[in-house]
Amino acid sequence: MIVESRDAVLAEFDPLVAQWFSSRFSAPTAPQIAGWPLIQSGKDALMCAPTGSGKTLAAFLVAVDRLLREARTGLPAQTQILYVSPLKALVNDVHANLELPLHEIRALAEAGGVALDPIRVALRTGDTTASDRARMLRSPAHILVTTPESLFILLTAERSRAALKSVSTVIVDEIHAIVANKRGPHLALSLARLDHLVMQHGGRKPQRIGLSATVKPVEEVARFLSPDTQIVNIGHRREMELSVEVPRDELGPVASNEMWSEIYDRLAQLIREHRTTLIFVSTRRLSERVAHNLVARLGEGSVMPHHGSLARHIRLDTERRLKHGELKAVVATASLELGIDIGSVDLVVQLGSPRSIAVALQRIGRSGHWVGAKPKGILVATTRDDLIECAAVVKAIRTGAMDRIEPAETPLDILSQQIVAASAADDWREDELFELVRSTHPYRSLAREDFDAVVSMLADGIATSRGRASALIHRDRVNGRIRGRRGARLAAITSGGAIADTTAYSVIAEPEDTVVGTVDEDFAVESLAGDIFLLGLNSWRIRRVEMGRVRVDDAHGAPPTIPFWRGEAPGRTLELSQEVSRLRERIADLADASNAPADYLQRECGLDRLGAEQAAAYVLEGRAVLGAVPTSHTVIAERFFDESGGMQLVVHAPFGARINRAWGLALRKRFCRSFNLELQAAATDNGIVISLSEQHAFPLASIFGFLHEASVQDVLTQAMLPSPMFTARWRWDAQRFLALLRFRNGRKVPANIQRMRADDLLAAVFPDQAACPENLGGEAVRIPDHPLVKEAIDDCLHEAMDIDGLKRVLRDIEAGAIQTVAVDTAEPSKFSHEILNANPFAYLDDAPLEERRARAVQLRNAMRSDVAAGAGVLDAAAISAVEAESWPVVRSADELHDALLTLIQLAPEDAAGPDRSADVSALFDELVVAQRASVQIADGRAFWVAAEKLDLFAAAHADQDAHGADPLVPELARAEIVRGWMESTGPTTVESLAQKLALAPPLIEAALLRLETEGQVLRGSFHPGVEYEWCNRRILARIHRRTLAALRREIEPVSTAQHERFLAQWQHLADGTQLHGIDGTLAIVEQLQGLEFPASAWESDVLRKRVAHYKPEYLDELCASGEVMWGRLSAHPAFEHPSAQRSRRVRPTRVAPVSLFLRRDAEWLLARSARPDGDETASLS
Repeated sequence: MIVESRDAVLAEFDPLVAQWFSSRFSAPTAPQIAGWPLIQSGKDALMCAPTGSGKTLAAFLVAVDRLLREARTGLPAQTQILYVSPLKALVNDVHANLELPLHEIRALAEAGGVALDPIRVALRTGDTTASDRARMLRSPAHILVTTPESLFILLTAERSRAALKSVSTVIVDEIHAIVANKRGPHLALSLARLDHLVMQHGGRKPQRIGLSATVKPVEEVARFLSPDTQIVNIGHRREMELSVEVPRDELGPVASNEMWSEIYDRLAQLIREHRTTLIFVSTRRLSERVAHNLVARLGEGSVMPHHGSLARHIRLDTERRLKHGELKAVVATASLELGIDIGSVDLVVQLGSPRSIAVALQRIGRSGHWVGAKPKGILVATTRDDLIECAAVVKAIRTGAMDRIEPAETPLDILSQQIVAASAADDWREDELFELVRSTHPYRSLAREDFDAVVSMLADGIATSRGRASALIHRDRVNGRIRGRRGARLAAITSGGAIADTTAYSVIAEPEDTVVGTVDEDFAVESLAGDIFLLGLNSWRIRRVEMGRVRVDDAHGAPPTIPFWRGEAPGRTLELSQEVSRLRERIADLADASNAPADYLQRECGLDRLGAEQAAAYVLEGRAVLGAVPTSHTVIAERFFDESGGMQLVVHAPFGARINRAWGLALRKRFCRSFNLELQAAATDNGIVISLSEQHAFPLASIFGFLHEASVQDVLTQAMLPSPMFTARWRWDAQRFLALLRFRNGRKVPANIQRMRADDLLAAVFPDQAACPENLGGEAVRIPDHPLVKEAIDDCLHEAMDIDGLKRVLRDIEAGAIQTVAVDTAEPSKFSHEILNANPFAYLDDAPLEERRARAVQLRNAMRSDVAAGAGVLDAAAISAVEAESWPVVRSADELHDALLTLIQLAPEDAAGPDRSADVSALFDELVVAQRASVQIADGRAFWVAAEKLDLFAAAHADQDAHGADPLVPELARAEIVRGWMESTGPTTVESLAQKLALAPPLIEAALLRLETEGQVLRGSFHPGVEYEWCNRRILARIHRRTLAALRREIEPVSTAQHERFLAQWQHLADGTQLHGIDGTLAIVEQLQGLEFPASAWESDVLRKRVAHYKPEYLDELCASGEVMWGRLSAHPAFEHPSAQRSRRVRPTRVAPVSLFLRRDAEWLLARSARPDGDETASLS
């Protein structure tokens, strides 16, 4: 949106500023028009506008204008403008981009004879040198550019603190990037301390200006900035060119090496077709891997990786080279996501789903990063679920959907370090400090009890084996005042900040002794001298591994391995999960219309035809097996056998990883309490997998009643305490509480020492957590009322997981708002494939990859639709075969006796077996003569019973109404009889078994329930039309295997001879398959259209062999009528090179390859065969 008259909006600026702006820009943008009057009025403002809309200049120009007006009369040497950005790289950009307009404005002033005091700009980050810091103290800059962490240090250090008392304007850029994590509350408290400092020295509360590209709800971020913030919301919707691409090979649950090779080829092609390309990936390892493979295709110096584990000078050099056109492409993680100045980017490629609508908008918005340009983005799907997710992202962007931001609320660890920092700088009344904290939006609901608990911890410290730790303030309880202890200021400056420490080793290149990046601690300690790894596209040979350092030298291009960096993968946002659910539902709704789902995906979601057909087939094949599609309104439990004889339970719930992680951990804890076994489990964005052993048998539908909204938080808390999730957050929170100092004696504390001290701290504060489980007597872990414990648990429940979201899901299940479906399947549905192949970061237990029971499931990628429709039911022939195999084989009296020991009681009419083919009466007579068996009567019926089982038979059929009878003995006896029969038969009903055993159905059902608790039998629907049956676990596993074998036989590859016979018939070459007449000739042309043969061979070798009694008149008539066209579709060799001359026409010959095709199909045939130069065919007729 551009206004026609710039004079009206520039009239309020100093003439020099207006003149400079007019010389650089044709007109102000919409954010500048709307924002300048508001900022000039002095009110707090939040400007929300798309990337590249000029909002940063809108904020700075007013501030520069104010300084310029003072510079005409005398500008005091004090800091007035404070710019805060979450990224150091963005800070560097803004600093550089400010210097240029200030220099140009000063040149305009000199040219006009206007005397101006110089306006100084300074940069303060963690990379600022000591000499630069000293210079800033001696001569404060008028504009200070910094990060939230450096602002905290500036407010805490004694000398730099004094330089901030004159600040009048604070600009917070990319505010949306910090509001949702602990950096937000940290900055909010720093800004509150800045306000207090300025007003303490007689100044006015500084004006706050927030800048954000993508945020919802904007009102929440405005309240974070200040209570009275005025909003300038230009909106995030911006016309974009979006598409989703897939490799030619069919997608599966994981991407194969061949598929990755094709992706690299496609990326190389896209890079060649565009001036600059920015490729986003999800991990640092993938950034290195993709860049390495692209360099192999495009040459040295064309592509570089960019991620947070590369040294700063390497990242800056990559950004500079991309900006100046020296690089064709950069493969980045989130390190280039925000508004760093990297020049004009033509294309953004997102490899895999970005897991967030806002992230997708931010990343794709990096292209076309100038006023009036249209961003262009391509999402490349690597798996089937990835394809659905990428399609949902495009649909969400096109409809204007946006992720909802969830601000971090009242983190006590941030509060602790800010109390230490504030008390180190000033003496405070506790009530006054409490009110200052409560004045910030993140701490508006802070309870006084929590504030007092943190203050008490800081004053009293924590008693550990090494003495009292974290006593950092003096507290005067009588007068209600606090002040910092000696060392408190140093602890806050060196160990403060909201960003948790990672266990990274510095990679130092020798002999220069230059840091080139970092690698994960586990990678470093597992490496040996001489190993070669890739970092920043350079091969490095390890010389030695020291504490916290890996010393390397250049390996000069030797083949490297790619390092790994451990971390928690971000889960899919709730809003994107809802979009995925809606897309699945829409595909299922359109399934009845031919090609409708694929057409919809092409039209609305940016997929090409191949991707659209794969996405539609994936959803519909999954529905064919499960009977429904998993969505936010339908949750499906699927259970099936694996190759080890155990079972896998998959809960299809596309709620995102944070909710599913919570649900999976809580379910795992309930299984542990119910069956006294620890289970392997994993949780992904689309569901949960739990590996069941032979001891687990339960009605599948009951899984939805295992957890309840009222009690799930207590269950989940106990479940996550032993997990690495809690251990890591305990250490991170202890660092932020300043209970664990990151630096001591001027040196960083090594990661292993940090972990040891964190364990000591845990034993002191949370003894039950560090205790031996045997000494707890199986009771729940007692959780102490301590702020450090409270914060660590809260971080696990609300940051790593989403307990509130899980409660909402359970509430909706209990209320019936979410439909639940339980399905036992013969083999896993396609929806379960990716869940079964979950990455290690999705595991909810500590079993390694090679021991995962979920890996014992055989998966099939391709399945015909008619086969898929029957994959969820058992094969009747398989049931019959296994039933026959399970019945005891009786060929002698001894074998009959063994059968009676198993079955305990056998009616003579059942002795012939399932097929009624055996007559064993004579064998039974032998046993009777030998007194090894006898006939017993129950309920008026005769049964054969072995002598050893007479007491058991009598107990099972004892009169239950008899006084004094022990009810347990008959119950156990009946359970043994039912156990023997279930081991010898297939799926059966309670009524059928009751009739065979002459026992009442309730007694049979009680026995089956007892066996179910032992894991011996399973219930379900195994025969078509029978709703409720029981089957022995091992027999059911055999039936499943036979069913799978039958399904696999239906798609077994044929022999070469069979294939050749099929081709001869399909091509109408075999005897008796030839077609006839003109219609037959037309059918052959349609079948072979697109193929090229020599012109002379079409009639003699192609048509004559496929059309009986072929006549040349047939083809002549078809061509004359216009139904059939002919021509060359492929390029002539003379024209294949771009520099080929077109001065003469190439004449066709009898051996020239030509194709016959139908006129109605000419359009798509020509489009697919179009040559790069745009010419479609050499000749057509």
